Amino acid sequence: MAHGTQITFHPSRASQRIGIAVAVALHAAAGTALLAYEPARSALLAVAPIMVSLVTPPQPAVKAEPTPPRPKPVIQPRPKPPEPLPIITAPVETPSPSPIVVPPPPPPPPPDPAPVVVAPPPPVITAPIFAADYLENPAPTYPSLSRRNGEQGRVILRVLVNPVGRADHVEIRTSSGHPRLDEAARDTVRRWRFVPAKRGDDPISAWVLIPISFRLED
Repeated sequence: MAHGTQITFHPSRASQRIGIAVAVALHAAAGTALLAYEPARSALLAVAPIMVSLVTPPQPAVKAEPTPPRPKPVIQPRPKPPEPLPIITAPVETPSPSPIVVPPPPPPPPPDPAPVVVAPPPPVITAPIFAADYLENPAPTYPSLSRRNGEQGRVILRVLVNPVGRADHVEIRTSSGHPRLDEAARDTVRRWRFVPAKRGDDPISAWVLIPISFRLED
């Protein structure tokens, strides 16, 4: 037995609407024709009351558009809490007791300053004096041989005068260049008198330089 191919038609919504409208129109036209025919209208009214019901065509089912799914909230991953740093504990050192420092005793007060003893100034020393007029010291005699030979010059004698005013020692400091002149000067000074040197008011021995010049007059 051969199987035939069965084709199933599915009327669309627009075709259904047209069919319903045609059926309503045919019913209305038939009803109008019957009412227009008097015998038929009378028979219908006598038999039963006329009930007219309007057939509301079925509303097409409105397919609800699918509501788009709400976007899922993006869950941000929570940041990983930082790892706690390791706590390094240093050993607690127990402070050793500080030694008790005893302050040194205060220094003794300085002694009272000794009174300042002002030394008296040293006494003034005066040199021996030989040229005073009251001493009447004669000048050396010019040797005659030196005069004839034209000898002249200047001699410096260094004389030690004692506290009584006499020459204890006479020496030639600078020669005149002529021994006769030097000896004449030394012999004369040995007999001189002097004012002795003094330290303050006390006479003392001291040295003195005595220059003597020998010059020939023209």
